[in-house]
Amino acid sequence: MTVELGWIDVRPAPAGPPAIGTLGPEGTSSEQAARLLRTRLPDGPSIVLRTTYEQAVEDLKAGTVSHVVVANAYRDIHHFYMADDIALADVFVMDTPLYGIARRADGGPLSDRPSVVTHPSPRPLVAQLLPAAYPLPEVATADSTSQAAQAVAERRYDLALTTEPAATRHGLRFISRLRPIRMVWSVFIRT
Repeated sequence: MTVELGWIDVRPAPAGPPAIGTLGPEGTSSEQAARLLRTRLPDGPSIVLRTTYEQAVEDLKAGTVSHVVVANAYRDIHHFYMADDIALADVFVMDTPLYGIARRADGGPLSDRPSVVTHPSPRPLVAQLLPAAYPLPEVATADSTSQAAQAVAERRYDLALTTEPAATRHGLRFISRLRPIRMVWSVFIRT
């Protein structure tokens, strides 16, 4: 369940037709945050999902999107704060969709040492959520938790730390408890 906790508006909205860029593909926490931002903007802007936040920011600089939503947990967000051609416009707090460790629904027994993939930002949750029956493995990384779910669906990994929407989209089932992440989100616009 997504919970909106509050907004801080620090800049006026840019002129022109709105569109929101963020990290995709479908099923990411960032997509859910962009959907929440869409409810606050006029004319129900479209959402453009990109492979990386950097690609979304390039779209912003090119004028193909008017806003970019970035999770403050993203390890390279500081580059966006320091850029002189984009600016922080809004900040909000939103719980992510539920996260958990998921596997293919049609899979057989897991090995004693299953492979795990996730986005780097929520990686600490692997240790919290991985069932005790499995030793903590090395964790491979993907550009998003939705891509991690896709990698498990494609049988490249055994398990993914992913979101409930991504697991559903890719036909995975959870083997762990689920939990949200209370997250600060930053919204950037062109200067």
